[in-house]
Amino acid sequence: MREHRPTRRLLPMLCLGLTAILSTGPAAVATRGPVSPVVAHSDAAHVHQLTRVSAADQAIRLQGLLGQHSILAADLMRSRIRGDDSFVQAADAALGENTDAMTGLIGQLFGAAAATQFGPMWSDHVVDLVAYAAGVADQDTGALARARAQLTGSEQALADFFAGASQGRLPRAAARDAVLMHVNHLTQQADAYAAGDYATADRLYRQSFQHTYDLGLTLAEALLPAADRATLREPVWRLRSQLGKLLAEHAALVEDVSRAAVTGTPDFDAAAEMINGNTRDVAAAVDTLFGAPVARRFQAQWASHVEQLVAYADATGAGQNDRKQRAREALHNFERGLAAILAPATGGRMTPAALTAALVQHDEMLLRHADLYAAKDYQGAHEVAGQIYEHMFELARRLADGFGAQVAARLPRGGPETGHGGLAGGHR
Repeated sequence: MREHRPTRRLLPMLCLGLTAILSTGPAAVATRGPVSPVVAHSDAAHVHQLTRVSAADQAIRLQGLLGQHSILAADLMRSRIRGDDSFVQAADAALGENTDAMTGLIGQLFGAAAATQFGPMWSDHVVDLVAYAAGVADQDTGALARARAQLTGSEQALADFFAGASQGRLPRAAARDAVLMHVNHLTQQADAYAAGDYATADRLYRQSFQHTYDLGLTLAEALLPAADRATLREPVWRLRSQLGKLLAEHAALVEDVSRAAVTGTPDFDAAAEMINGNTRDVAAAVDTLFGAPVARRFQAQWASHVEQLVAYADATGAGQNDRKQRAREALHNFERGLAAILAPATGGRMTPAALTAALVQHDEMLLRHADLYAAKDYQGAHEVAGQIYEHMFELARRLADGFGAQVAARLPRGGPETGHGGLAGGHR
């Protein structure tokens, strides 16, 4: 019988200022630009506007898909190390969908020939990562050596592809360094996870997501036309990008800690510290955008939000329906409370009712994910996780547009990295 563990408590602490910002990656060398996306309209002004919107959307999409790849790859590698074959199959299918989406985006940017070249390279990259995890799991030094050799080849091929597609704006050496860092993050987190060093594994898990997400901006700045690269420097776009990063990571880390809570695995404490880190970043962003008074109110609501999501997952694993219901009811208070805080900041562009509805949708999907994972419906859990991930970017868009350029301009380049809050205290 599963031993019940009291839910971790949250510390409603708040960083009242940013002390560090995330790097957005090496600056691209701006010269010529590749061909703009094709838009079939005759009105030149309308075409230009749609092209700019499309380019901005493509850049966010590239960031999101790269970040999602990192999360899915790390989860797949860990499940292979655990010997959880059912989860491996579901994670592999999700990674395949991510690869297809990446390939499709490359096709939109550079045409079918480029997509045909990229797709197999990216698939090989995924296969090599899984082979590395298998070598770690089996403690097979020969398999590890072969996987490392294959990864070296795939790193160089991918870096050369991106450098070539940039028409000289992305130096080949910089591209190789960026891809190498991505691979190192994933292989080193797998090594640490297998060794039971969950704190190191999860620190690298976050770094991997953040690096690959930011790599998307570096690539967009190198691959898009000059006019569209200027769009990526506009305050509202930068806010949309950073909010998408924070919210998507929040969702992924809630799912991670929920899986640990459902099954009672020994990596729970480290997973909780990951969500701590994200919560600190979200709180710091609110502080920067709206100041300490609003941020303190926000932090109290956000802390309760994370706590109740984890409480629901823990109760699900323990088969305690009464605790699940209490957590669900507490989440309703969060949804209304946070909407009341954020709606005025949008100047009426988002109503409390609209914000509440968006937050309810977010929470219901996360609760559904916990239920599916507890039922060992890993394919269903991954499908819901993908929907949650996409929803976070839509919410980020709506919030950034609602806050407007004046508020967006307060966010430093790169976004926040520090603050306080999230899960803390004893769980076991």
